[in-house]
Amino acid sequence: MDRLQIEGGHRLDGSVQVAGAKNAALPILAASLLSDRDLVLGNLPAVTDVTAMLELLREFGVRIDGPRQGRLVLHATGIVNTEATWDIVRRMRASFLVLAPLVARFGHARISRPGGCSIGTRPVDLHLEALAALGASVETAGGVIDVTAPRAGGLQGGRINLAFPSVGATHTAMMAATAARGETEIVNCAREPEIVDVATCLARMGARIEGAGTHRIRVEGLTLWQPAEHMILPDRIEAGTYLIAAALTGGQVEVTGGRLEHLGGVCEVLDAAGVTVFPSDRGLIAERHGPLRSVDMTTGPFPAFPTDLQAQFMTLMTQAEGVSTIRETVFENRFMHVPELQRLGANIEHRGSVARVRGRSPLDGASVMATDLRASMCLVLAGLVARGWTTVNRVYHIDRGYEDVEGKLRRCGARIERRTGA
Repeated sequence: MDRLQIEGGHRLDGSVQVAGAKNAALPILAASLLSDRDLVLGNLPAVTDVTAMLELLREFGVRIDGPRQGRLVLHATGIVNTEATWDIVRRMRASFLVLAPLVARFGHARISRPGGCSIGTRPVDLHLEALAALGASVETAGGVIDVTAPRAGGLQGGRINLAFPSVGATHTAMMAATAARGETEIVNCAREPEIVDVATCLARMGARIEGAGTHRIRVEGLTLWQPAEHMILPDRIEAGTYLIAAALTGGQVEVTGGRLEHLGGVCEVLDAAGVTVFPSDRGLIAERHGPLRSVDMTTGPFPAFPTDLQAQFMTLMTQAEGVSTIRETVFENRFMHVPELQRLGANIEHRGSVARVRGRSPLDGASVMATDLRASMCLVLAGLVARGWTTVNRVYHIDRGYEDVEGKLRRCGARIERRTGA
């Protein structure tokens, strides 16, 4: 099993190229099932979640040319299967996104309940309610979800009112609505940049969508699909991670591909902490010249501070002056990294959805265990400033969402190596 070994105390300087956004790539790959016309995708991230999604698409009968240099062509003409088995679904929660396009195109799909990171229950009820609002029947038994569109006329346009602005449920609702008869209105939908990117790709494929990026999306159904080409937008979570890494080590890092409009809430918090983030010709630059200041922060749906950067920000606050309070409002179990940070010497009190971080904690290298994707990255960041060597185990979590993390950090001056085996 791979692990990362990091020697702390080395300032980061240089540039990091941000990969394509995993959280946009996965639903767009799923959306390829909607159409029998070719879909060409560029800027795909080389991460294991994308590899798993491509493997799932091949099981359905999608022919895939590539990827070559982040670009591939999907041909979903000969679909032979509409069931996603537990074998793949258990490894990646995002595989649940194939449900809506399969129902939309073929009228029926079966899928096992998803797995993924252990950061909370993350029920799929909102996805299923969205499909039911368009007339689909939903049956669940034995860990399998069976969804069928009405035989007479297929899915019907309607109003989908999401109880929470869920990113995944918004993706599901948009994809299903493209095949429904009439207009569908999706209310209280997510506004994340990844939603806009998926809607843009669907529009290039022929869908008629308005309002992506707002709380209300309208979709005119019965899409006439066409061949399309789309470039995945840059990964704002990866960009934010490297901005935090620069702030943590006191260096200056240019994050090529980072977009200020995607990270406004993050940059506001970093500015309050004494970190300057400003645009460059190629992306964003982060630097700090004085001590870090403690900042209270609450996660929330976009444009608030993203839950996917909460763990990384907590590592930053371990080195700030004073006490910071971090409130997690999106997932109920997203403080699993706290005990591992405490193993390195962090002074953190955690109760329920609130963590209090007492800063200026001297961190000492130790062997720690990654519990989920973002938690694993926060431990890598901690290793950058811990005294001596830190070993981060179970780095397969990192590989799910970060492309060549050790290479990118090493090129900025970090001492980090990947080790395999016992």
